Amino acid sequence: MLDTSQRFAYNEDHEAFRDTVRKVFAEHMTPYLDQHEEEGIVPRSAWKALGEAGMLCPTVKEENGGLGLDFGFNCVLCEELSYLGSSAGFTLQNDITANYIERLGTEEQRQKYLPGMVSGDVISAIAMTEPGAGSDLQGIRTTAIKDGNHLVVNGSKTYITNGQNADVIIVVAKTDPSQGAKGTTLVLVDADTEGFERGRNLDKIGQHSADTSELFFNDCRVPMTNILGGEGRGFIHLMEELPQERLGIAVGAQAAAQRAFDEAVKFTKDRKAFGKTVFEFQNTKFVLADLKAKLQVGWAHLDWAIKKHLAGELTTDEASAAKLWHTDLQWEACDKALQLHGGAGYMNEYAIARLWRDARVTRIFGGTNEIMKEVISRSI
Repeated sequence: MLDTSQRFAYNEDHEAFRDTVRKVFAEHMTPYLDQHEEEGIVPRSAWKALGEAGMLCPTVKEENGGLGLDFGFNCVLCEELSYLGSSAGFTLQNDITANYIERLGTEEQRQKYLPGMVSGDVISAIAMTEPGAGSDLQGIRTTAIKDGNHLVVNGSKTYITNGQNADVIIVVAKTDPSQGAKGTTLVLVDADTEGFERGRNLDKIGQHSADTSELFFNDCRVPMTNILGGEGRGFIHLMEELPQERLGIAVGAQAAAQRAFDEAVKFTKDRKAFGKTVFEFQNTKFVLADLKAKLQVGWAHLDWAIKKHLAGELTTDEASAAKLWHTDLQWEACDKALQLHGGAGYMNEYAIARLWRDARVTRIFGGTNEIMKEVISRSI
């Protein structure tokens, strides 16, 4: 269990919410973690359970069916989910897609999607990455070309979180391919739209419980009213959301790093070798001491970043630095913790194996850590 006694980003309401999250996870997530991993998806029943407990999209305003809470509540859920060791796509809906729709959507769009996203009846995805365009979103080829009062969407997307479960997808497409980034628009595509197809649930190294999919759009006709935000302003809208998205990744990474450390401490104090516990060897103590120091710094920095974001002051380069640093720490903690498990760490029955597998992608998604350095350098 995460120790939050020394945290300064949260108040009593956040910690009360944390208690609720832990109780709901204990009933609806923890007993089924292996099942979610084996099936490659978290069932809609779990989404409904979280929705009923007020754990989905807590920042959505009351007039849109939500609780109107601050982003700190999202962070609490993200920490607990990552510490649990689940890669369920709840945080994508909480931290990213709900914010896009509430901030950019028309009244009709907000009322159509947000109440269901809060209740767990509507699951959302955002389709950015393509087979030929990852961190460089200006290189996307999916198009949404005007035809009367409609847009005709054509293209393919890949590595899409919640792709199998999604009822609605925010698609990043070119409405004017001749304009480069300025021709990019966000378009809402419902999963029942003719011409929309889901590809396979992708076979990943880790994060097996996250349904991550290929999506195909073949002459999907959607009304012009499905444009989210301004036409031709898609790239700008994406950039506006980056600080929150990257902070969310940092939050999950820090919690996962802590879980890896805690697993290593528990294992090394229990396992014996050469007549004493593995923990008693100097190498073990020094590795764990080094990680503990870095975790201490990490939690202090994370609380600073959360507080700054809650005040509306976290910049893109600061959020990128947080994503870079905390995901690097996550990988270091998971890798060293696995090493301290010895051969047991390579066995899937131990939690550290899943934590290690799941950690590898966090330095890639949300913009690779190499791109984070590029972003940070521009602010110097």
